[in-house]
Amino acid sequence: MSETREDPAPKRPRRKRKNYSLLILAAGLLLFGVAASTLYYFVRPVTLTIAVAPPGSDDQKLIQALAQTFARDQSPVRLSTVVTENAAESIAALTSSKADMAVARADLNLPANADAVAILRKNVVVLWAPSGLRAKGSRRPPTPKIKSLDDLDGHRIGVIGRTDANVTLLRVILRESGVNPDKVAVTQFAINQTAEMARDMTLDAYMAVGPLDSKITAGAIAATAAARGQPKFLPIDVSEAIAAKHPLYESAEIAGSIFSSSPAWPDDKVETVSVDHLIIALHSFSDTAIGAFVRQLFNVRQQLARDVPAAANIEKPDTDKDAALPAHPGAAAYIDGTERTFMDKYSDYIWFAILGLSGLGSVGAWLRHAWRRNERDRYLDHRDSLLELITKVRQAETPEALEKMQGEADGVLREALDCYDDGAIEEGDLSAIGLALDQLHHAVADRRAMLGIAPPDAPRMRAMPG
Repeated sequence: MSETREDPAPKRPRRKRKNYSLLILAAGLLLFGVAASTLYYFVRPVTLTIAVAPPGSDDQKLIQALAQTFARDQSPVRLSTVVTENAAESIAALTSSKADMAVARADLNLPANADAVAILRKNVVVLWAPSGLRAKGSRRPPTPKIKSLDDLDGHRIGVIGRTDANVTLLRVILRESGVNPDKVAVTQFAINQTAEMARDMTLDAYMAVGPLDSKITAGAIAATAAARGQPKFLPIDVSEAIAAKHPLYESAEIAGSIFSSSPAWPDDKVETVSVDHLIIALHSFSDTAIGAFVRQLFNVRQQLARDVPAAANIEKPDTDKDAALPAHPGAAAYIDGTERTFMDKYSDYIWFAILGLSGLGSVGAWLRHAWRRNERDRYLDHRDSLLELITKVRQAETPEALEKMQGEADGVLREALDCYDDGAIEEGDLSAIGLALDQLHHAVADRRAMLGIAPPDAPRMRAMPG
């Protein structure tokens, strides 16, 4: 009969090892993704919308050219234009948050919380009267009927531009000059009606408000001169008083020959009043975005002026806190050199984040230490159990008892290897386990020899058939 062996006891399932390298890699990828997303958030191009009116105007062409320049240069700030029918609609778009900025004149009905971002140009008031055509055969030059603002009482004046702001400005000038505005009739003409205005013989004087290099103003002066004789420019002698009483207006000067050199129009400098034509934004709008826009604007101004000459008139707004229309904080920071860098703005948050991560790392390290301490305590218990097994082996009386003890020793070895993989014990601890196992195997071998039991792997004799 053949001798049968009992099936070995089922192996104890091995505890799944923790793979810290994968966890560290996942955490690193997560942190990299967060850092990359944060960096993209701060460096991505920002698009600002700007409302401008009317369609086809010089303002609209300037803003469109500026937007194209920003896009071509791949600037951090891009522009998207919202073209409106008039300045009032542009201001409405700003207040309703349909636009981030708007182009408007300083003396319009601006929101109380509007700030200046940049001055596109200074619009000056030009007042002139026709001298009359020279009679045939006469050598004497004609004498203008209106020689000064005082003579406008009871007369009619043609104003270029349909905006009410021009009429309001005229009334201020007349009132401060001692002329009753109610006794001066006003007829407004669109900017494309200057020829019609020149032919209107009921008009005794003309008014234009625009930049000194305005083709509209120069064309209107030339048209009236051709129709009704050489222009007589009317100085505003009270310009400084107007500026003092009405801070949105400034005293200005028209240089001689600026509209024509031959003949000289005007033949000498003329005192007048100016008003800013600017880009505005609400005070609450992002300082960072406005500061970046203003920086780009003045960086490309000279380059832009080669294609759009009107860009040469762009100026920085007044950063004085007492200004009638103060500069936006973002623009003021750039102009005054007090602009805060990225680290200035976010260093506190960065340090708090570092401290927070450090704290989390410390908590994680403590938890890992506590978890490892539990594993190490279990390892110490198993090591003590292994030493106890050596004592029990020397007292074993049956092969089954020896095999059971060896199975327990195998389980201790598996636990020790798991603890080593988890980092709970060092190589020296593993060596101690190996030494104890060697002692156990020697003890088992000695006990088998003493009891006359063959080793499990020794060849066994099979019964021969009879």
